[in-house]
Amino acid sequence: MNGLKFSTIAIGVGLVVMAFAAWLGLDYFYFAGYTILQYIVLATAWNILGGYCGYVNFGSAAFFAMGAYSSVALHKFDAVIDTWFPDSSIAPVLHAIFPLPIPILIVFGGIVSGIAGFGMGYLTLRLRGSFFAIATLALAVVLQTLVVNWDFVGGSRGAYIIRPEEIQFAGITINYIVYLFVLMLILAVIALATARAIERSQLGFGFATIRDDELAAEASGVPTLRLKLIATTLSGAFMGMAGAPFPYYIGYLQPASAFSLDYAVNSIAMPMIGGTTSWIGPLVGSILLGSLQQIATVTISSAVNLLIVGILLVAFVIIAPNGLVGLVQEHWRKRRRP
Repeated sequence: MNGLKFSTIAIGVGLVVMAFAAWLGLDYFYFAGYTILQYIVLATAWNILGGYCGYVNFGSAAFFAMGAYSSVALHKFDAVIDTWFPDSSIAPVLHAIFPLPIPILIVFGGIVSGIAGFGMGYLTLRLRGSFFAIATLALAVVLQTLVVNWDFVGGSRGAYIIRPEEIQFAGITINYIVYLFVLMLILAVIALATARAIERSQLGFGFATIRDDELAAEASGVPTLRLKLIATTLSGAFMGMAGAPFPYYIGYLQPASAFSLDYAVNSIAMPMIGGTTSWIGPLVGSILLGSLQQIATVTISSAVNLLIVGILLVAFVIIAPNGLVGLVQEHWRKRRRP
């Protein structure tokens, strides 16, 4: 199945499910579905570096927050144009451009976080194992400190983003949450298609050599640093793209929500539960764990979400250390043996 066919089928399935939810009048489906799709992007992005290359990144929340706060900064810029450019012919032009549509904000968030991912990789990828993981965690702490003291985006008080109730698209009025859901669906398909293409390419084989034995790969002439920089850039970019629409989804963004532990933990747990060696693993893990968390949020409390993650991680480490995908693959191998 080529990339175009895969993307078409994936988007088609998402739209069919969306239409079914609209027919049943399940408005909450779009809120919950957006969150699950967001986790699919985050888990897939983490897996590009953590699963394919074997470098565990604890800084997922930092890249997600960079995407979110880049949207807040651009949203706030529209309100200060007249202050920054008084009696200027530039102001009307800027007012015609801002506020930017969300698809452009997603691209901008991806660029910002991709550059940050490249910079983080250049500074930390000479570290390995737990040292690299601690360095990525330190990045999240440093960035959160900077945001808390950045008054333009709300600082520790947070920032309100007032989204419209509806949006006009091709002459059709669409609920804004449905619009965000569709954008995240498209982004999830792009992330999965990218991961799938990497897995089957020469780039993916290079990532696998780093994961299996980096020293042997270097001795064989594999440009390991260059490949790792590509992985950190792609991973960071997709995490930032996942975070860019978040302020419009939540309506009020504060450092505690943008840098939430949920994003760091879930982006690691979902690929590990699904399986880290294939693009399917993060997808399966995100749907399973994300759905359980949404059900728990509605029926019990969102406070039990991390408890669910912890229990499932312990269970899968014991029962299926290679994740659900690895468990299924092992089952099929046993059935095929004579």
